[in-house]
Amino acid sequence: MNIETVMQELEALGKERTKKIYQSNGAHEPLFGVATGEMKPIAKKIKLNQPLAEQLYATGNYDAMYFAGIIADPEAMTEADFERWIDASYFYMLSDFVVAVTLAETDIAQEVADKWIASGEELKMSAGWSCYCWLMGNRPDSEFDESKIADMLELAKKTIHDSPERAKYAMNHFIYTVGVSYVPLHDRAIETAKAVGPVEVNKDKTKSKFLNASDNIQKAIDKGQIGFKR
Repeated sequence: MNIETVMQELEALGKERTKKIYQSNGAHEPLFGVATGEMKPIAKKIKLNQPLAEQLYATGNYDAMYFAGIIADPEAMTEADFERWIDASYFYMLSDFVVAVTLAETDIAQEVADKWIASGEELKMSAGWSCYCWLMGNRPDSEFDESKIADMLELAKKTIHDSPERAKYAMNHFIYTVGVSYVPLHDRAIETAKAVGPVEVNKDKTKSKFLNASDNIQKAIDKGQIGFKR
């Protein structure tokens, strides 16, 4: 399949209601409004195709960019490719659910994510912390340096309340993920979550809301989900 065919198929799957939901989350034109589950049949036909993924990502069309992440071959991507992708990801559904997820399937994931976390740029930070969430939810605990993850918990504790909006979401989710999916630091994550307390987001909107990793870790404990991997 070539890019024209894929774009036509995606457009045919677009729904106005889905489009409005994406736009309310930060997506902007061009986009079709395709539910992610609807993309599966096209992805099955194509499998992994990095050149096509690059063409689709470059369109700037949200649905095409999302689909690019599904058919991308992460092992064929270099750090420069990921930098290009993160630079083009203009809101969190791209940075955290396309770029971070694709990065999490590579051997350079931690190295790149560390740079993004340290960048001070909202969506890079968000993608970096999110990448670690995807990693810890998928890979054995033995693949991580315990002292490094402990340092990251400390960094989250010290900086989360003053971090950019989307980074707060990702950092809060990181604390939760360590508490649930990374058993060696389960107790440390609980302590961190309690020390952090509720995290206020959407302060500039009419109604701010609060994230609470501590409550969510407790819910996972109650459901017997500690040690959960995807």
